Amino acid sequence: MIKLNLGCASRLLPGYINIDIDSLDEIIRRYPNLKIDEGQQFLQADILKLPFEDSSVDEIRADAFMEHLSFKEESRMFKEVYRALKPGGLFLFSVPDFEDLIKKWLAAEEDWRDFYRDDNEAISACHWFGQYSYSTKSRWGYLTAAIFGPQNSVGQFHKNAYTEGKIRSICNKLSFKDLEIERFLWKGSRDTMIRVKARK
Repeated sequence: MIKLNLGCASRLLPGYINIDIDSLDEIIRRYPNLKIDEGQQFLQADILKLPFEDSSVDEIRADAFMEHLSFKEESRMFKEVYRALKPGGLFLFSVPDFEDLIKKWLAAEEDWRDFYRDDNEAISACHWFGQYSYSTKSRWGYLTAAIFGPQNSVGQFHKNAYTEGKIRSICNKLSFKDLEIERFLWKGSRDTMIRVKARK
C-alpha cells in the first residue's frame, strides 16, 4: 500500500511516505528535538505536484496543514489529492474549525497587552500578545494566534480557513463519497479541529 502524509513537518508517521516541501535537514533544524525512527520514509516534494501516477495511492493524510495553503493553492491541492488516489482510496485530513474559533474570539475579553514577540524566550514561555498561556479568555492571546497561525517561524502562517459546510461542498464538488466528519481538540486541550475521512 502507498500511504502519504502531506506537509508532515515534525509529525512523521510510521508506515507513511512523509512528504514536505522542506528538506529533512531543514525540518530537523526547525525542530531540534525531533526523533526519527528507523525505517521512517521521508520525501522532499511539492505537494501540489505529487510524484505519483494517477490513481496509484491508497491513502493520503494532511493533518493541521491545509490552513497553511493560500486560496489559489487550495484548489490545486484538493484536485491533486483526488488525481493521485486510487478509486476507493482515502483522504484523511484535519483543519481548525474556523467557525468555532471565531465564536470564541467574539465571546472573549478585549484585553490587548503587548506586541507579539517571536524571540526564543517568548516562544518557550508561550507568549501571545502579552498573554502567557493557551487560555481563550482574551481575544488578543492564543485565540488570535490560532486564527492567523502562531507565526513563530516560516510556514506557520494560516492563509485559509475551513468550516464543515465548506468542506462538504468541496468534497461534493470533487465527487468524494462516504464522507465522515468529527471534531476533536488539538493536542487534547486546545482549539476545536475538524477531522475528515473521504473516499474517492
